Amino acid sequence: MSKVFPRIGRRRALQGTAVGVVALGLLLWWLLPLGEKPPSGTIVFSTGTPRGVYQEYGERLRTEMGRDMPGLEVKLLNSAGSQENVARVATGQADFTIAAADAVATYELRHAEGAGRLRGVARLYDDYVHLIVPRDSDIRSVADLRHKRVATGLPDSGVRLIAERVLRAAGIDPREDITAEADGIDTGPARLQQGKIDAFFWSGGLPTRGLVSLAKQRAFRFVPIDDALITRLHGQGEAARYYRATNIPESAYSDVQQGTPVPTIAVSNVLITRTDVDPRLTEWVTRTVIDSRDGIGRHVHSAQLVDLRTAIYTDPLPLQEGARRYYRSMKP
Repeated sequence: MSKVFPRIGRRRALQGTAVGVVALGLLLWWLLPLGEKPPSGTIVFSTGTPRGVYQEYGERLRTEMGRDMPGLEVKLLNSAGSQENVARVATGQADFTIAAADAVATYELRHAEGAGRLRGVARLYDDYVHLIVPRDSDIRSVADLRHKRVATGLPDSGVRLIAERVLRAAGIDPREDITAEADGIDTGPARLQQGKIDAFFWSGGLPTRGLVSLAKQRAFRFVPIDDALITRLHGQGEAARYYRATNIPESAYSDVQQGTPVPTIAVSNVLITRTDVDPRLTEWVTRTVIDSRDGIGRHVHSAQLVDLRTAIYTDPLPLQEGARRYYRSMKP
């Protein structure tokens, strides 16, 4: 009897091992697209300005893609923001980027080159327009910016695009009625603190790290952008339809807002690519974006808003084939 049981034990052990290997294989097949090896090679991802959400999100997404696709090298490029990002992808200087929907629509309207090749990967999170002034400033509305020194963002940024539209909606010519300064979130806070500008526009996710840092150094407040102005803004047509009225929640910058929400404008951000980028690579990138939401969201609050149910709405762009494959695979 003692000689029989060991042989049965070995047989069962071997059977158990085989079952385990099969189960592991099935699990990997289910987790990985089509059971294939991860894509490899090199891609370029255009981000944004230092201290902005685009840059921080891009850096952390690169780390997550490195875990999922160890053979893929992701080169990050800083940029002025949405307008430059869209142009880079459209002209082949970058493979993936984040851009606000209004900037994408504006590029499609103004540039024929490459616009037809642009495709969506995922709707990410919303940008909120911030109009920042010192706490003791006499600026109470957008109309009060007339004859002031106002930072409207870098020339190819999404901030510049929306700031000029907001100013025009308030009856202010951004080239004649203000002293326009080309500052973004990287330089605007310091120049406001030094008294070199009276106000600056910023459009970004909540909260933006550069403004959190500024709040620790200088007292400032947000100027509201009310519904009446947004209605006039919509009258500009074109890409203005992507702007919607909302509030900066009182919890976004609690030390600054002191329990009071701020009326403003929001516009959605879209992760974009091109038709000629490998669909299999795009499928993997889409999967990483969705799966990394909680991990990135612990550091970049805006990333917590990435959601599988809304990610497919990449208007004004149709989905790239690889992204479409991923979303179809996730249907119940």
